[in-house]
Amino acid sequence: MDAARVQIPAGAVTHWAGDPAPHLDLVISGVVRVFVTAPDGRQMTIRYCRDGALIGAMSLFAPAFAMPANTQALTDAHLLKLRPHAAQRVTARDPRVARAFLGELAERALRFVYEIPGSTFATVRQRVARHLLDLASGHVRDHGADGGPAHELVVTVNQRQLAEAVGTAREVVVRVLRELREEGIVRTGRDRMVIVDPARLIHDHEWNSGS
Repeated sequence: MDAARVQIPAGAVTHWAGDPAPHLDLVISGVVRVFVTAPDGRQMTIRYCRDGALIGAMSLFAPAFAMPANTQALTDAHLLKLRPHAAQRVTARDPRVARAFLGELAERALRFVYEIPGSTFATVRQRVARHLLDLASGHVRDHGADGGPAHELVVTVNQRQLAEAVGTAREVVVRVLRELREEGIVRTGRDRMVIVDPARLIHDHEWNSGS
């Protein structure tokens, strides 16, 4: 077989930085993050991968490849693990597949270029807004539980996880969330946050045209 479907539990790391092995994973369901770790242990998420996202296309074509970041399932996830050599063979003989991979790689390159100013020059509040919106995409609550209206954007993440994604201390994220809560933009609970006013949160983040 050229592909195998695997289930990854939440929190499991699927690839470590420095791994030279080529790989190609298709996200069927769930959320997988790509993150880097600083020497002092701080983490920063640079990509969220959802249904339909390809992970590892660069490893098929980069000579002397080494994984530049770690990948971890944020939620229980199902992945379709494709055999790298089979994908390379199909790419070599079918220009349509080659163009599809070229489009994927171009998008990844642009996203990482946009990530540089987004991570370097943005305020902590802007980075928090970006990660909340990214994590909430595709997770709309259909029923108004807890007295809230239907069709709210729900983020199943705790303060520690959000701080790791943003690359700052938990206490700083707590302060930003308190501001957003007092302004009526979010509601916070145990291991979850609800974006009450997405338009205002987008306004906080919209300076980054590459987001």
